[in-house]
Amino acid sequence: MSSTPSPSIPSESSHKFSVSHHEPSPSVITAQHNLSPEAQARLLRKLDWRLLPLLILMYLLNFLDRSNLAQARLGTLEHDLGMKGTDFNLATSILFVGYITMQLPANLLLTRVRPSLFLGLAMTAWGAISAAQAASKSFGSLLACRMLLGVVEAPFFPGAVMLMSSWYTRAELAYRIAWFYAGSSIANMFGGLLAAGVLGGLEGAHGIAGWRWLFIIEGVITVGVAIAAAVSLPDFPATAKWLSDEERRFAQWRLADDVKEQDDTTSVSVFQGLKLALKDYRLYVFIVFQHASLLTQTFQYFFPTIVKTLGYGKIITLLLTAPVWFLTFLVSLLVTYTSGKTGDRSIHIIALLGISCVGNILIVSTLNTPARFFAMFLMPLGAVPAYQILVAWVANSFPRPLVKRSASIAICNMIGNGANIYGPYMYPSEDGPRYLAGGAAVAGLCVLVALLAFALRLIHIRENKKLEVAENDGSERRGDVRGIGFRYIY
Repeated sequence: MSSTPSPSIPSESSHKFSVSHHEPSPSVITAQHNLSPEAQARLLRKLDWRLLPLLILMYLLNFLDRSNLAQARLGTLEHDLGMKGTDFNLATSILFVGYITMQLPANLLLTRVRPSLFLGLAMTAWGAISAAQAASKSFGSLLACRMLLGVVEAPFFPGAVMLMSSWYTRAELAYRIAWFYAGSSIANMFGGLLAAGVLGGLEGAHGIAGWRWLFIIEGVITVGVAIAAAVSLPDFPATAKWLSDEERRFAQWRLADDVKEQDDTTSVSVFQGLKLALKDYRLYVFIVFQHASLLTQTFQYFFPTIVKTLGYGKIITLLLTAPVWFLTFLVSLLVTYTSGKTGDRSIHIIALLGISCVGNILIVSTLNTPARFFAMFLMPLGAVPAYQILVAWVANSFPRPLVKRSASIAICNMIGNGANIYGPYMYPSEDGPRYLAGGAAVAGLCVLVALLAFALRLIHIRENKKLEVAENDGSERRGDVRGIGFRYIY
C-alpha cells in the first residue's frame, strides 16, 4: 500500500481553507504497512459483527415503537380512546415535536460521552414510555406519551449514523447504513405480522385490548435489548479495547486516510463545531433535501390504512405489507452497495425517486386492485433506499471535525423530521381510498428531491474544483481545513 500524507487537525481559530503538508506519524505508518489485506478484511468483518447486528435490532425496535400506532389503529384504539376526525393524525405527528426538540442537544452531547451508554439509556427510556402507552385511558394521555416518546427517541437515529461514520470510510458507509436502515424495513415487515398475531390472538386476553398488548410486548422487548446495547455497543476506534493495538491504530488510520484528516473528538469545542456547521452553506441545501425526502415517505405511517383500501380484512391487510417491505430491504442493499462501489450518490437518488414518483401517480390514478398493489411496491421501493443514500451523503459531506459532523447530521435530521409533524395531514381519512391530495403532493416532492440531488451534485463538483486549485497554487479561501487529496462525493 502506498504512503499518503498524514491527515491534519482543523484549526479552531479560523474557518479558512488550507492544505496540510504534515508528515505521517510513526504509529500511522506502522498501522498502514503492517496489516495485510487479509487482516484488514478480518478487521472490517469484526467491526461489522460487533456494530451492525445490535444497531439494526435497536433501529428495528425504534421504528416499531414509533410506528406501532398505525397497527394499533386497526384494532380498537380509536374507539377505546374516543378518537375521531384528525385525532390519529395529531397522535402521529406530535411525536415529532418532541423528537426534533432534542435532536441537536442530544447529538452534541453524544460527542462528549460514551455512545454505548448514552444510546442504551435513551433506548431504555423509550421502551418504558412505549409500554406505558398501553395504560392510556384517554386521547390526552396518549398524546402525552407520544410527545415524551419523541423526546427520548431523538438521540438514536442521528447518534447511530454519527457512530457509524466514526468507524466506516465514505465508500463503506452507505452500504452499512442500508443494513442499519434495514431495521425499519424489517419493522414494517414483521411489525405487521406481529400486530396481526397480537390483535388476532390477544384481543381481550386478561381483559386487555389487543392494541394495549401490542404496546406492552414491544416496549418490554425494547428495554431488554437496551440493557445489552449499553454493555456491548462499541464507542470510538481510539478506545476500542476489543481490538488489538495494531487493529486499533489501523482502524483510526484508514478513516483519516479516507478524508485526509484525523477524527479527533476534542479538536474543537461543541460551540465551535456547531458554528462551523452553521457557516457551511451546503448544510442548508442538505436540510431542504432531507426534509423533502422525508416527506416522500410520509405514506409509511398510513401504509396499513392505504393497503386496507384494497378491500381485505385487517389481518390480511397487515400480512400484505410484509412482502412490500422485504423487497424494499433487498433493493436497499443492492443500490447502496452500488452507490458505495461507484462513489455515486446523486444519480442513484434521482433514479430511485423516479420509481417512487410513478408509484404515487399510480396509487391516485386508479382503483384497480392489482395496479394499486403494484404501486404500493413502487412507493417505498424508491423513496426508502434513496433516503438511506442521502443519510450517508450528509455524513460523508461534513467529515471533520467530529463535532461539526455530529452537529450537521443532527441539524439535518432535526429540521428534516419536521416533515413528520405536518406530513400525516396529507392523508386525511376522508380522502380514501384514492388519497388524491397526499399522493399527488408526494409525487411532486419526488421530483423536487431529484432536482435537489442534481443541484448538490453540481455544488460538490464546483467545490472539488476549488480544492484542486487550492492544492495546486497553495491559496486560501473561506471554508474548512481540508487535507491534500480530499474530494467531496457526489
